[in-house]
Amino acid sequence: MNEKLEIIHLAKEEWKGTIIPMRYTTEEYLDLTIEKSETGYEMNLRRKKFDTPVTHFPEEYNFPDRLYQDHWEKACAWGIVAGRGQERELLACIETCPEEWSNRLMVTELWVHETLRRQGVGHRLMAVAKEQAVLEHRRAIILETQSCNTGAIAFYEQEGFEMIGFDSCCYSNYDRERKELRLNLGYFLRTKRKEVEEQLVIRREEAAEYHQTEQMVLSAFWNKHRPGCDEHLLVHKLRSSAAYLPELSRVAVMGNEIVGAIFYAKAWLKKEDRTKEILVFGPLCVAPKWQGCAVGGRLLVETLDLAREVGYEGVVIFGESDYYPRHGFETCDHFGITTMDGKNFDAFMGMELVKGGLKEFGGAFYLPEVFADLSETENEAYTKRFQTSEKRRFPGQW
Repeated sequence: MNEKLEIIHLAKEEWKGTIIPMRYTTEEYLDLTIEKSETGYEMNLRRKKFDTPVTHFPEEYNFPDRLYQDHWEKACAWGIVAGRGQERELLACIETCPEEWSNRLMVTELWVHETLRRQGVGHRLMAVAKEQAVLEHRRAIILETQSCNTGAIAFYEQEGFEMIGFDSCCYSNYDRERKELRLNLGYFLRTKRKEVEEQLVIRREEAAEYHQTEQMVLSAFWNKHRPGCDEHLLVHKLRSSAAYLPELSRVAVMGNEIVGAIFYAKAWLKKEDRTKEILVFGPLCVAPKWQGCAVGGRLLVETLDLAREVGYEGVVIFGESDYYPRHGFETCDHFGITTMDGKNFDAFMGMELVKGGLKEFGGAFYLPEVFADLSETENEAYTKRFQTSEKRRFPGQW
C-alpha cells in the first residue's frame, strides 16, 4: 500500500511551524552506568525493562517538534501528505539540515503516523536522506534519539546507523532518572577508499558494457542537478558522434562492476577567423556508493596525462566549482576564454596541458553539437530502459 503514497518535497513557505506528533510507547530502555577508575571510565548501556510501559508524547514538553525551526537555517523536508488544500494532513516526514563545518548531514526529524508504521515508509524516507548525503558528498549522516525509544534505535541500526555517543543531560538535569538519554547515531559514507587503492582498474570501455556504463552514469547524476537527469543519454549519443574520442575516454572497474567513467570529445576555441581544437570531457562520474574514494581523481589524472602525451594543449569544461579546482582547474577568465555568448562563471573552467595552451589563444569556447542535442522527449523515452528511483527535488539543484 505505501508504495502508492508519494513522498513529496515539503516547501518551507507552506510547512514551517507544522507540529510533528512524536508519540510512542516503549517497554524497554537502555540503562547507562558510568564507573570511574584510576585508568579512566567504563560506560555501559544495557537493555532493561520498565515496570510498566511508558508513553512519551509532545504535550509533556514545552518544545514540541516542528518542521523548519529557526535554528535549522538550511533545513529541507519531505513527506507523505493526505488530502488537498486546507484539508491536508501530514502522515510522515523527514527533515535534514547540513552541518557544514563537519561536512555531515543531520536528520533533524523523522516521523511516521501510527497507521503507516511497519510498512517500509520509514525506510523510504531514510533513503531520501541517504540520497541527499551522496549528492552533497557528505561524509556521514547523524541523528539523535532517546535511550527509551528502543523501537527507533532498532530501526536506525537496520538502516546501517551505529552508536557514536550520548548526552546524559540534554533534555533536563534528570535524564538518567527518566531513562531518557539523548543517543547520537551515525551512518558513514566513503568507507571503500582502501579497496579502491588496491583493486581499481582504469581501462577503455568495451561495447558489451555500454548499458552497464550508462546505468552507472544515470545513478551518479540522478536528482543531482535537477529531478532526474539526461547524462546517460548524452553518453549514448556521444559514442556515435564524430567528436567523440574513445582513445582518451576510460571506465573505472572494481571486479566486474563499472564504478566510474570519463568521456572525452573534441571542442574548439574560436577567435576572429582562427580556430583551435582542444578537449572537453563530460560526464565524469562515479557510482554513488564509490564516491569520495578517489575514483574520479584517478580517472582525471590518468586521462589528462594521456591527453598531454598525444599532443592536446588544453581542456575546457562545465563542472562543479568546488571539485575541479582541487585538481588544477581554473575559471576560464584566467585564460581569456568566454562561452560562445561572451559569458564567464564559476562552473566554466579550464586547464592547460602545456604552458600557454589556452591563454595564448583565448577566444570563445564551442562544444560539439551532441552536447546540445538532448530533447526531454527523447530522454524520457530512453530512460525507460534503466532502473531509476523517484525524481525528487533536493537543495542545490538548478
